[in-house]
Amino acid sequence: MIIEFKEFIQRGNVIDLAVGVILGTAFGKIISSLVNDIIMPPIGLLLGNVDFSNLFATLSGDTYKTLQEAQNAGAVTINYGVFLNNVVEFLIIAFTIFLVIRQVNRLSKTKPAPAEPTTKLCPHCCTEIPIQASRCPHCTSNL
Repeated sequence: MIIEFKEFIQRGNVIDLAVGVILGTAFGKIISSLVNDIIMPPIGLLLGNVDFSNLFATLSGDTYKTLQEAQNAGAVTINYGVFLNNVVEFLIIAFTIFLVIRQVNRLSKTKPAPAEPTTKLCPHCCTEIPIQASRCPHCTSNL
């Protein structure tokens, strides 16, 4: 069982998956920062100084200035601003992955290998003959 586990771990696809997960996690953090710190603040400014992370609705009907205040008070909230940030983050990640996969597919397209020739020309009469032929059927020359 230990030997099988060792073989399983040493397979290329398991290691590739681990690297992909680690890079994906790091990439997700970068995209989260991009969305929360760079993209959403100007959008919020254009919409009248709205901080999307503080857009929420309380189910009890009480009003709070920030989401943090509502959570500290124990209010039940629907955090649609956080959801909106996550949707924008997802769209950016999905579009970036689409671009990367598109480029990988473009680079990995290989032309099919040319088919092996099945005929050759007779050096004496230039007639096309099968490649395995040892004698030309047209001029009877030895090949």
